[in-house]
Amino acid sequence: SYTTDTKSREENKKTIESLYSLSVDITKIRRLKEWVLLQDVTYAKEIAAILQEMGADATTVANIIERCPEAILHTPAEINSQRALWQLVCQNEKQLIKLIEQFPESFFTTGYHENQKANILFFQELGLKNNIITRFLTSAPNIFCNPVEKNKNVIETLQRNYLNLGGSEANMKIWILKLLSQNPFILLNTCSAIQENLEFLQKSDFTDQEVLQLLSKLKGFIFQLNSTTMQKSMLFSKNVFKCSDQELKQLVLKCPALLYYSVPVLEERLEGLLKEGISVAQIRETPMVLELTTQIVQYRIKKLSSLGYDIKSGNLESLNGTKKDFEVSYGKIQSKKERPIFNPVAPLHIED
Repeated sequence: SYTTDTKSREENKKTIESLYSLSVDITKIRRLKEWVLLQDVTYAKEIAAILQEMGADATTVANIIERCPEAILHTPAEINSQRALWQLVCQNEKQLIKLIEQFPESFFTTGYHENQKANILFFQELGLKNNIITRFLTSAPNIFCNPVEKNKNVIETLQRNYLNLGGSEANMKIWILKLLSQNPFILLNTCSAIQENLEFLQKSDFTDQEVLQLLSKLKGFIFQLNSTTMQKSMLFSKNVFKCSDQELKQLVLKCPALLYYSVPVLEERLEGLLKEGISVAQIRETPMVLELTTQIVQYRIKKLSSLGYDIKSGNLESLNGTKKDFEVSYGKIQSKKERPIFNPVAPLHIED
């Protein structure tokens, strides 16, 4: 309940003095979140003392406050509670300070304290390692705001569906933990949305085994979609590639991005490839190329062209994959090109 009405209010002199004494760049705060400086009650010195107690030096403290000025609006009691909470998953205070410096907004989100604690304990019981839970705390703090029952229900829905689709009881725990660590945002979905999406795939004639395959390939992102967008994307691909339902299904299994990306995204990427002289037939042969943005495709084509590799007549496989995959392909083409045509160690026949 902090006021953001900045017109009629003046900066809190005591806050300004405290921040100066901590070597905080106040102009940064004025530029980004001036409203913090207008609050009647702040705890700059107290919060700095807690951070220093954890091992932060003066520069680190100033850096944290500059990046997240709201930190000074929390009471020392709130911050100490948050500290105790994060210590449940941090190896030591050195690691904790490092995390606070990198992700101050996540640490200083002190609401939902009971939910946060209950969820941390639930994730530990589930078998998630502490380093994964700290990654969730920093990159997906929203999932800790959910009541623990909501997160439990989503996990139970996933487990139930995994078994219904033919997954084994023995592999279920590994599957769930892998899915969660790849995409914790699954937990922000409702159980009914998860159910609807799985039913859509089954109605689209994917077998149970294929649905399981898609879930693993899509790293759970399928639950952030809805049946309408998936249907539109599939119809778009069917029209572009002029294929039957069965052929479309095989294309989607080969490249789940055809299901995941919206029609405007697929259109833009397809257009970018066609502009480079690549044919629809080539794309149909290697649909995974649609997982790459137009900029990445252009960059890779340019690099390959510099080696004299003609992508229009060649295979699109060399464009595919992660940055690392591409560098490996590029390296192979480069070394092939640079290889001498004669054998440098063969004896030379010189006439007398």
